[in-house]
Amino acid sequence: MLKEIGPAIKITLLLTLLTGLLYPLAVTGVTQIVFPHQANGSLVPAGGKFVGSELIGQSFAKPEYFHSRPSAAGAGYDGTASGGSNYGPTSQKLIDRVKGDVDRFQKENPDHSGPVPADLVTASASGLDPHISPDAAEAQVDRVAKARGVPADAIRSLVASATEDRTLGFIGEPRVNVLKLNLSLNSRYPLSR
Repeated sequence: MLKEIGPAIKITLLLTLLTGLLYPLAVTGVTQIVFPHQANGSLVPAGGKFVGSELIGQSFAKPEYFHSRPSAAGAGYDGTASGGSNYGPTSQKLIDRVKGDVDRFQKENPDHSGPVPADLVTASASGLDPHISPDAAEAQVDRVAKARGVPADAIRSLVASATEDRTLGFIGEPRVNVLKLNLSLNSRYPLSR
């Protein structure tokens, strides 16, 4: 019996060493060399400290900032509770939440006359999406411009420069990273308070 168990123990130890220690260390080392920014969480610095990640959304509620899409992750943008609400299109809870978000958007953005962009009233599948559509950013331009005392066209120009194209030119849709856009706002048009 020891004759059969001995090789099994040796193989288990060898595979544990290879797949549990050496392989993860090798992959971590390669990513630190080839993609250090991404390997360290795509962190965004501002004012000498990290203020967030390019990959995880944050809640912005003040009128002088562009607002993110709603989050169903925990209490909102909780990375440990990633996930959607799983409410179906006939769920009364979802309908009520979306109606509430539409009403809030219309109160916060009284100068917007078009339809409310869907991504400003619906959560992403992960609940952590850091992006909004260019239409969602455009819908907020007048509010942000008024709150900052800056011409709307200047804010539109900032949105245009912050708009990311489709990945590889054909994957996904154009998008705006809300954190980066708000940091650009602070840099270009600081608040005078």
